[in-house]
Order: sequence, then structure tokens, then C-alpha cells
Amino acid sequence: MKNIKVYVLSFLVIAFVSLFFAGCNNDGSGGSQTSAMTVRLSDAPGDYKEVNLDVRDIMIKNNADLDDQGWISIGNLPTEGKIYNLLTLTGGVSALLADKMVPSGYLGQIRLLLGDKNTVVLKDGTSYPLNTPSAQQSGLKLKVNQTLMAGATYDFLLDLDVAHSIVVQAGTSGNYNLHPVVKVSTTATSGVIKGTITNIAVAKQVVASVVVGTEIVSAYANAQGIFQLNGIPAGTYIVTLTPDPTSGLLVKTIPEVIVVNGAVKNMGSISW
Repeated sequence: MKNIKVYVLSFLVIAFVSLFFAGCNNDGSGGSQTSAMTVRLSDAPGDYKEVNLDVRDIMIKNNADLDDQGWISIGNLPTEGKIYNLLTLTGGVSALLADKMVPSGYLGQIRLLLGDKNTVVLKDGTSYPLNTPSAQQSGLKLKVNQTLMAGATYDFLLDLDVAHSIVVQAGTSGNYNLHPVVKVSTTATSGVIKGTITNIAVAKQVVASVVVGTEIVSAYANAQGIFQLNGIPAGTYIVTLTPDPTSGLLVKTIPEVIVVNGAVKNMGSISW
């Protein structure tokens, strides 16, 4: 019985150590398969004094199915939500609703979940509740149909047209309803640099790096010599490859590496 306990304990320790090192392995080869994603809210002007939207969450889904399965919350919002006056989000001004690393691949939909504290203030200062029954119950589901490339950054803009979104119910109720008219646009704001060190066994540990503004973006090449630098804005860069000091090799620089937003710049095979 004592030997069995020792074997079980040894197995658990080995499993823990293996998982630990697997989790800490960051070889810069893009194995994590994530993309940076921001979601912003803006508005086209409307003939009101205020239009206050109670935003509770931003969610995403990797398919176009209309059911409630598979949604992931990415909102940068407090638990109780946040109220935005849409008429302050015009003329190029926007509100940041989400800024997260998300799984790469196909993105089918974005979901804007609203609360029950939405109001509209008319030009004379009179305030009315702004009813949003469909958005409150299941969230406003917006089709995106965008493929997110691993390592790149994407900025999604939800442009709500207030002038065409608010209607007054027929009759004498005077109720104001929100039937959101939203245009979704996507901009890739960064790209990726990758390459392969063919003589990695000689160079040993290699660090690839570029200077982006005042920062240095760097990544180690993995055991196969593959490196990947993520989140690089469009531009022309000098890639610096620094081998292990004990390899006897000099630092190598490669100029004129052109990066395009939303694309991978593959430098191909590189050796000393």
C-alpha cells in the first residue's frame, strides 16, 4: 500500500510539472492562437438632447447560429453596466466597450447586451424611458463574419444610427422604443512577422526583436527555429536576431521588413 501511494504521488508530481512547463512555453511561434480585439461604440447624430444607453456586456460567438449557445463575454464593463450618452459619441469620438485577447479563427457574431435604464431626452428636456425589449432579453446580435488571424489586432466599431433607431409607438401611449440600426466595421490594426532559423542547433537560443515606437517587441525561436512577433503595426522594420552568446555567432539584423495590417510577413528561412 505504501508503494502504491508513492507511485501515485510521483505520477501527480510529474503531471503537474509537465503541465506547468507546457503552460509556460512561449516560443513566439503563434501556438497560443489568440488575437487582440477591441470593440468601440459610436453614433450618428439624432434630433434629441440625450440618448442614454445602458450597456451591460459585449459578447462574441465563433459561429453564425442564432441560438444562445457558445457566447463568450469580453466586455470591459462594471458588473452593473455603464450608461453612455450616444450623442456624445459623434464626430469621431467613440467609447471603448471591450479590449481583450480572444481565440483566433472565425468570428460569427458580436452581441450587445443592454439593461433597463435606457432613456431618451427630448430637445425640451423631457425624459422618457427608452424601451429595448429585444435587446434586453437576448442582446442585440450583430453579424460579423470575420476571420481573426493569430497574433493580429482587430478594432470593431459599432456605429449606431440614433436618427433611424428610435420610434414612437402609434396611438396615445407616447412610448419611445429603440430598434437599433447598427453598422459594424472592422479594421485590422496590426500584423505579424515570422521566420525560421535553419541552423537553430548552432545558434542555440535565438531572440527575434523589432522596435515599435518606444517599445521592443521580442520572442524566442522554438526548438524548430520558428519565431513569431505578434501585434506589429503596419510599417517597415529592422528585425534583430540575437543568438545565444555561447554560440559564437554575431547579432544579425535584417532591414526593410514590411508589415501590412491583418497579414503575416513570413521572412522565410534565415541562417548565419
